[in-house]
Amino acid sequence: MQADQMSMWHLIGGASVLVQLVMLVLVLASIASWVLIFQRSSVTRAAKASLDEFEDRFWSGIDLSKLYRQVTGTPNPDSGLEQIFRAGFKEFSRMRQQQGVEPEAVMDAVQRAMRVAISREEEKLEQHLPFLATVGSTSPYVGLFGTVWGIMNSFRGLATVQQATLATVAPGIAEALIATAIGLFAAIPAVVAYNRFSARSEMLISRYYTFADEFSSILHRRVHISEGE
Repeated sequence: MQADQMSMWHLIGGASVLVQLVMLVLVLASIASWVLIFQRSSVTRAAKASLDEFEDRFWSGIDLSKLYRQVTGTPNPDSGLEQIFRAGFKEFSRMRQQQGVEPEAVMDAVQRAMRVAISREEEKLEQHLPFLATVGSTSPYVGLFGTVWGIMNSFRGLATVQQATLATVAPGIAEALIATAIGLFAAIPAVVAYNRFSARSEMLISRYYTFADEFSSILHRRVHISEGE
């Protein structure tokens, strides 16, 4: 009978309403975190694969106008590099069609267009990461609050008994500590996932900026060659 009273479900069922509410919030936060972890993992994996694929096409020696027509006709929404290339080349073509535009003005417009595209891709990569950071940083404290509240109730209950023994106090303390355990269970995966996805996002964004600089150099040479002709 004593072992049954100390079982996990019995302790949760015997906890106060506030402690049960804390546990429920933490469990929901943990479930939401795992959903986002799988979703973010899929997004970053697709972004990395599409980046490598587009870089291979770009540096294969294909004509840029032909590549632009390909990515415009069959766009890949997962390819951030493709969006950056399309934004830059579209602005380049638009500015070159205007008469009397200085080469530097053309390049300034191209670079602005690519920076905007990079910012949009950055937002996509960092979407929902603040939620993981919040869960990782606050869940232990929420669990600790439930633990402190449960222990307070246990010690208040001691005032109603004649003799305080370990068997009297143990169930109340155990049910309170479950809240801390659930808080850590929610926080640890969220912290690990946040650090991992932040590092992946920074790596991808760094490669986006590197590509934008290299693409700008190519367009810079092209616009000055055209100007010389």
